[in-house]
Order: sequence, then C-alpha cells, then structure tokens
Amino acid sequence: MLDLRRLTLICEFARRGSIAATASSLGYSASAVSQQLAALEREAGVALIDRTSRSAELTDAGRRLVEHAEHILSLVESAESDLSSHAATPSGRVVVTAFPTAAVAFAPALARSLRRHQELSLRLMQSRSGRGMREVESGEVDIALVDDWWGRVRQHATLTVFPLLNDPLVLAVPRRHRLADPDASVDPVRLRDESWMATPEGEPSRTAVDRLLADVGGAPPVAWEFEGLGTILSLVAKGIGIAAVPALSLAAGVRGVVVREFPGEQIERRIYAVARGSSVQRASVAAVLRALHVAARYLAADLPHLTVAGD
Repeated sequence: MLDLRRLTLICEFARRGSIAATASSLGYSASAVSQQLAALEREAGVALIDRTSRSAELTDAGRRLVEHAEHILSLVESAESDLSSHAATPSGRVVVTAFPTAAVAFAPALARSLRRHQELSLRLMQSRSGRGMREVESGEVDIALVDDWWGRVRQHATLTVFPLLNDPLVLAVPRRHRLADPDASVDPVRLRDESWMATPEGEPSRTAVDRLLADVGGAPPVAWEFEGLGTILSLVAKGIGIAAVPALSLAAGVRGVVVREFPGEQIERRIYAVARGSSVQRASVAAVLRALHVAARYLAADLPHLTVAGD
C-alpha cells in the first residue's frame, strides 16, 4: 500500500524540482528524501524518479502518480475537514502566511478573536507578495492573506478565495508639510516636484505609484528607495519626504504623518484570505477565517480609507 507521507513527499518534489529543494522545504536531509522516494518506488513497483549524477526528475509513471497523489491527499483533507466540522471545539494548529503589512495589521485583532479557543494555536508568518497562494496550494500553510492590485486573484479549482478589504493608495506627508492642511488641494502635477520616497522598482506598491502619476507625465525620479512601507512611513514622519502608500500600512500607528486622499479615481488593491477548498470546513480553519473577517471590520472601522470588501 502506498504511504501517504511519501505521497506528500513526491508531490513536494514535483513542485520543487529537485531533491535538495524538497529537503530544504520540508526540513529533511537530502539523503532522507532520496531514501523515502526510493521506498515509494518499491511500494509502487515502478521507477518514479529518473536519477543522474547531477539531477533527478519524474518519470512518466512518477507524473501519473503525482496526479493521483494530489487527488488522494485532497480527499484525505476533505475527510478530516468533514470530521472536524462536527467537533464542538476548534483545536490544533493553523498556519497563516501574510504579506508584511497585513501580518502587522491583522495580528492584534486575530489574537483577540482567537483567545477564547484555548485548544487552537495560530502560527502567523510573513511571506513576500505573490507567494501566498502557492504556499496554500502546496500545503505548506493553511491560509494566506494576499493582495491584488491588478485583478488577477480568481477562484481556483482547489482554492477558495474570501474577499476581506479594499485598500486604496493614499498620500502620506509630514505633519508640517503644506499638504497637511486639509484645505490645501492635492494637485498631482505639483506632486511631481516633491521629494518622493518609494519602494524599489518592481514592488507592487511602486508600480501603483507609477500608475498614479502616469497621467501627469509619469513618476519623477525617486532618489530614496526603501524596502518596507513601515520604514518609508517613519521617514515621512521625520519630514524627509512624502510617499504614496496603501492605507493598511497605517495600521501600525506611525505618529507625525498626515494622510490625504488622491483626487480622481482611486487606485486600490484588494485583500483576500485564501484557503484550500478541502480544508475550509475544518473547525480550526473555519474559526481563523471568521476571525480574519472580524479583524477586517475592526481595521475598516479604525482606518477611514479602508472599506470592507462587499460592503
């Protein structure tokens, strides 16, 4: 009989593309991964991995087994979810990954909401934007908080997407800046002459800023580039420059910053929670998803520029 843990292993090998990457992902040694894959080959009775001195790749039989294994593992998780959904008390560990701004913003409300579930533990990790859905699909995490500037997040064959927040781009200026006066008009043309700070090129928020200023001749050269919106906001507070940031980044509560809306059509991102469809009925996962929706409402109430998705 095929071992479920080894089926999980060969699925991870298919995603990672090498024994070394599979071992690194799962926290095993490369030799242990190789031994377990060899044991799976003995169970299956066919060669699953084509090995050379420099590489290893799936055989045709290996690829077919991966297709079966993904279906089998999804059925197993669905069965566990069905049983768990009838449990009165959510229990066990739920692993959530989030892009950094969301991790900082959602953590306090999540902790408050989940304290009453004493048998439930939460692990909240940070990941770079764009990786969350892959980590959920691979089974590395249970839930991902993901952001979407361009409308690319869609319902997936194996994933369920839950809209949480609409997060617009806002202008952050120092408290003593001329635009800190609410009666001063925000003129995009004049903004080009300001001292801008932004995330590095290629970051989603930087692309959004470039799009924002495209109609007035494009974004000016940015002399100050910093990774991390929290860093940028702290520098704005010190009067070093101005920045366009997602409203959610203000949840950290940086003092000395005044926020203004940009005129015209808003540029905003959508924030979603994503989970495997086979896991959403698990009592523990369902409890965390409910807590995320509650947290979204708290954040929208605290930060006037945020709105709850669907409201």
